[in-house]
Amino acid sequence: MNIPVKDNVSWVGKIDWELRKFHGNELSTHRGSTYNSYLIKEEKIALIDTVWGPFAKEFVRNLTREIDLEKIDYVIANHGETDHSGALPELMKQIPNTPIYCTSNAVKSLKGQYHEDWDFQVVKTGDRLNLGKKDLVFIEAPMLHWPDSMFCYLTGDNILFSNDAFGEHYASEFMFNDLVDQSELISEAMKYYANILTPFSALVEKKIKEVLTLNLPVDVICTSHGVIWRDNPKQIIETYLKWAKSYKENQITILYDTMWNGTRVMAEQIAEGIVHADKTVTVKLINVGQRDKNDAITEIFKSKAILVGSPTINKGILTAIAALLEELRGLGFKEKKAAAFGCYGWSGESVHLINDHLKAAGFSMVHDGLKVLWNPDDAGRKACFEYGEMLTKKF
Repeated sequence: MNIPVKDNVSWVGKIDWELRKFHGNELSTHRGSTYNSYLIKEEKIALIDTVWGPFAKEFVRNLTREIDLEKIDYVIANHGETDHSGALPELMKQIPNTPIYCTSNAVKSLKGQYHEDWDFQVVKTGDRLNLGKKDLVFIEAPMLHWPDSMFCYLTGDNILFSNDAFGEHYASEFMFNDLVDQSELISEAMKYYANILTPFSALVEKKIKEVLTLNLPVDVICTSHGVIWRDNPKQIIETYLKWAKSYKENQITILYDTMWNGTRVMAEQIAEGIVHADKTVTVKLINVGQRDKNDAITEIFKSKAILVGSPTINKGILTAIAALLEELRGLGFKEKKAAAFGCYGWSGESVHLINDHLKAAGFSMVHDGLKVLWNPDDAGRKACFEYGEMLTKKF
């Protein structure tokens, strides 16, 4: 499939309608995804990125319908991860002498994955590749989100090829931001940011400001996943700057898992107490054992505070909560408050353990936590309700 983007630039990637898990099984993709590759046909011809490996033969076959592969002068590898570079081995079988422009770290990544010594041309920020009347300008973007990442910018057409920045896992036959459902688009963009780019928020802000100081007009942002931003692309840049600054809404999210419903009852009573004390706050309850973890992380990203609950089992916590807490430690959320709760029958370690995990993940703990023995009775329910009321003042 060839989708014209602007002038001599076209999308030649792959829409993956069936994808439901990404990065192994680490990231859910309820709406599929795309692997975006772009063909620039000026006096010189450049191909920016390829697609994921399972679609390599299909990609090369489709590309030969668009152009004689021998006419491709340059291949640009913005990122070595296999969802971007997976079709390179199949493509380079056909054009083995075509130079590949990438960062020095991308050379390490591509050699490490494919064990081929292609004609790598290392570029740095500010380097230019002349295509005739237009240039590709390279901009290193390390840790957004790999050490090898870079952007490139096409002069004349004012297109920023933004790699994994500003993207989303979102499959649509309408490949432009102004043609898709806006609520779905922003929802998927936020999920993408929350789950992938949150650990690098400081770098996101720094890199965006660095690009802005170059005074390069941006008419179109061509991402590596999801839609192309052609209608007011500044909106997603401004949104990213907002998300990068310890983003939070007036929301409290209660995350729990439960064995025999005791912790569920606690969560619901705490929620009632919060709402009773503050009717302006949004409260969301998520049973982590039943819900998608990446959706849960997106709600945490939106929240000013969270409560995490688990019963005690074998002197520990339920595995769904343990896995979520480990994920939170890696994501490194900033300026969010937290508290813990849980029921128990014998030893009651869960609240203490949750507190320790949340502290390690960078959350500001506002209370030692609430423990209730067995399935909460009337007194236990009242204690949970009052706990919610009390926490509202601290959050």
